[in-house]
Amino acid sequence: MKNLCIVGLLSLSFGLTRAQKVFSVDYENQADVKVFAVNYENQADLKVFKVKYENQAGSNDGKWFFTQYSNQAKKKVYFVKYENQADLKIYFVDYENQAGWRNSAKKHLMY
Repeated sequence: MKNLCIVGLLSLSFGLTRAQKVFSVDYENQADVKVFAVNYENQADLKVFKVKYENQAGSNDGKWFFTQYSNQAKKKVYFVKYENQADLKIYFVDYENQAGWRNSAKKHLMY
């Protein structure tokens, strides 16, 4: 029984920290977070790496998996046209090890 509880807790915690799955919505009022993609890394709050597979995504560490449907995502994002409209500024990086937070004060937006 004790082993069963341990296995259950481990699988539950693995499920909670597994993926930063996002969905890009078409309208601002559908979004959890409004984001703006900046041109330079030093302007960003978060450096994002787009992973190809769901199991490669991180847990709020900048490794995003874009889902096909909104109900599969943990967060729905809307890409705004202007920087001052955004809750979060992101910069897309080319390599996985470059992903991460530059401004940890905004980390709560993606939990």
